[in-house]
Amino acid sequence: MHNIIKHKILKNGFIYKTENLYFFLFKVSGVCLTWLLMPLPAWGQFLPPPPMPTINNGSNNNGSSNLSPVLSGEYILGSGDSIEIDIFNVPEYSGERGRHQVSVDGTLNLPLIGRVAVQGMTIEQVSDLLKERYGEYLQRPLITVKLWERRPVQVAIAGEVKRPGSYTVSGNSQPQNMGGVSNAATVTGVLRMAGGITTSADIRQVKIRRPGVGGEETIVNLDLWELLQNGDLSQDLALRDGDRIYIPTVTNINRHEARQLSSANFASNADGPINVAVVGEVNRPGTHILSIDTMAATEGENVSELRGIAGVDLVGVFTVTRAIKVAGGITPEADIRQIRVRRISRTGTEQTVIVDLWQLLQEGDLQEDITLQGGDTIIVPKAQAVDATVSGNVATASFSPGIMRVSVVGEVLQPGTITVPPNSSLNQVILAAGGLKRGQADSNGVELIRISPDGTVSRRVISVNLSDDVNEANNPVLRNNDVVMVNRSGGAAFREGVGTVVNTLSPINNVLGFLRFISIF
Repeated sequence: MHNIIKHKILKNGFIYKTENLYFFLFKVSGVCLTWLLMPLPAWGQFLPPPPMPTINNGSNNNGSSNLSPVLSGEYILGSGDSIEIDIFNVPEYSGERGRHQVSVDGTLNLPLIGRVAVQGMTIEQVSDLLKERYGEYLQRPLITVKLWERRPVQVAIAGEVKRPGSYTVSGNSQPQNMGGVSNAATVTGVLRMAGGITTSADIRQVKIRRPGVGGEETIVNLDLWELLQNGDLSQDLALRDGDRIYIPTVTNINRHEARQLSSANFASNADGPINVAVVGEVNRPGTHILSIDTMAATEGENVSELRGIAGVDLVGVFTVTRAIKVAGGITPEADIRQIRVRRISRTGTEQTVIVDLWQLLQEGDLQEDITLQGGDTIIVPKAQAVDATVSGNVATASFSPGIMRVSVVGEVLQPGTITVPPNSSLNQVILAAGGLKRGQADSNGVELIRISPDGTVSRRVISVNLSDDVNEANNPVLRNNDVVMVNRSGGAAFREGVGTVVNTLSPINNVLGFLRFISIF
């Protein structure tokens, strides 16, 4: 009996050996543990939390920021996109490194389930589809899908840009730490590809027409001025394939904002040659090509060498004052308070900006010296009245001629073409020519001959008094290429006539002198 009690147990009418009981309990516990570790059925499992929006906080190769938010759920997949698939606890079903590219027919070729059509779907939709397909083989498929590399996107840009048209932007193969989303093309990046915006662009009303799923179209409004002023990076939207960007024309050009806009990294190139027209009160009216070389010629510097020097800012190099300098500078009768810049926008409308260069001279307001763009026309009007004080200040301005050439002929000590400072008066020019010949020059009959820009020739007689101040009547300010003719006085002419008569009688005087010489002997 002792052995029976030691080795046998009676339970529910069955007799078990103690060692079999221990084995049975161990086996039951193992089965229970295995059952707990198995995936739960679909009706009882807890779904993973939805993926958080990924933020593309990188920068592209040329240093511009790409911090615009990119929600992975909004991206539409297409041919050329690469995604990363991670199937939890079953890495062999994820494929090589889990990365797959959408083929030309818009499908993915995946292990176990074969081809899956993903063209036109979002990341979340693809994730749900893969869970459904792999759910036929796995009881609890935990699948994570990420966008690894974007396909090259084709976008169109129109409006106030230098080179409107269609552009293809390649995706960046380097993923970011947050969400694995690669760098995407942004609005400012495509603007730079298009040569930058013009100075007539309304960056507060940028519009993007974006195609959606099912052929629907969404219009996105952007304010790039907020990006410039407040650093609002959400305005630098990441672009998608098929986006159409439109940069409208500003209604009224604000010259105070135009200079700041021209310094933006998505503005048009600052050092490219442009063609402008300068008319009115300038010494060489007509069309002129503004380039770095012309700047070097007019400013006496080798500006072309400055391109390779770090820290030199060539932004806004083509301004109103520099265009006037290339046109030979202003004339003494120019009204620098009412200079007009006429501009034709991309839509064909004409815009006019009034520039007051007197404010630039008096207060140093650089906003008045606006940046030009190709096709601009600068009109320098004629002043209603010439103020000697204003003329003196303008004469030393950078947009006035550096030198002035005047021809002086007649009764002066050093006749010929002389070089004098700009806006020199008649008295200064005569003194520069050595002054009047004493006793021979007619100070009351000095003639001023001037060729006007329209080709007409004017001639006026001026009574000169070298002690007079600058005035329009007797001591006017001269212009480049003026001709000053100092006539001979009446007394000098009479004496010259008498001398001529005496010279004609000189042979008779020589004969009489010869006879006197003979009479000595």
